[in-house]
Amino acid sequence: MDTKTLIATYFEAFNAGQTDRMLDLLHDEVEHHVNEGQIRKGKDLFARFNAHMTECYRENLTDMVIFANEAGDRAAAEFVVNGTYLSTDEGLPPANGQTYRLPAGSFFTIRDGKISRVTTYYNLADWMRQVAG
Repeated sequence: MDTKTLIATYFEAFNAGQTDRMLDLLHDEVEHHVNEGQIRKGKDLFARFNAHMTECYRENLTDMVIFANEAGDRAAAEFVVNGTYLSTDEGLPPANGQTYRLPAGSFFTIRDGKISRVTTYYNLADWMRQVAG
């Protein structure tokens, strides 16, 4: 599968809530660079992160644009996160079903036909403002 298709498939799985399918697209030594926090290395930590996110948030990504370099070993995606804050996440404001809409982006490294790095950025201050009401 080419790089753009790989990334599109990853995000289709995200939107469908199919975290196992997302894991299948990841390299065993994946590095997950989150907006805030430590780098998570390996599929197990990525799976734990996804379980936590599924508990606290329901998100759908729209307005997706995917870019890839000619070599196919790096890619990026720009999108809008449309979400609902379901359950209070530690250190963040209390959740009561607030909705939010944020521009965001992800960057990828591809190795052996799999995603070996995922780096995601969004404006946390904007998210905080939206869920604070």
